[in-house]
Amino acid sequence: MRYRSTRKSVYSAKYHVIWCPKYRQRVIGGRVEARLKQIIDEVVTECGGDVIECETMPDHVHLLLELPPTVPLSALMQKPKGRSSRRLWAEFPQLRRLPALWSPSWFVSTVGGAPLDVARRYVENQQLLTSSTA
Repeated sequence: MRYRSTRKSVYSAKYHVIWCPKYRQRVIGGRVEARLKQIIDEVVTECGGDVIECETMPDHVHLLLELPPTVPLSALMQKPKGRSSRRLWAEFPQLRRLPALWSPSWFVSTVGGAPLDVARRYVENQQLLTSSTA
């Protein structure tokens, strides 16, 4: 596992994020897809993160990324959706027929690290280790 660091923290915070166009319209493909991936990479890099993988389907986006702990994920998600909506509408007139490009909702799951039960046992055992050494 690779850890990254800031001045005040060492971290490995990876997320799997999924979001969809409004009404699951099948509008992602071809040049729109390529431009969308560029915009996503640009935004994540500006926030100090790394895009690990970005894949699109005609009706949704899968993004695997790593972010520093100083960047709130909810704030980050507003940026690629907002920026891509404005730029894609300007660059691809066929998208202007949609009332909004993106659905306001999105899914996130953390990725990597130890499984939950391993982490739970580690935390539970800290109390036992502390009391036995005192």
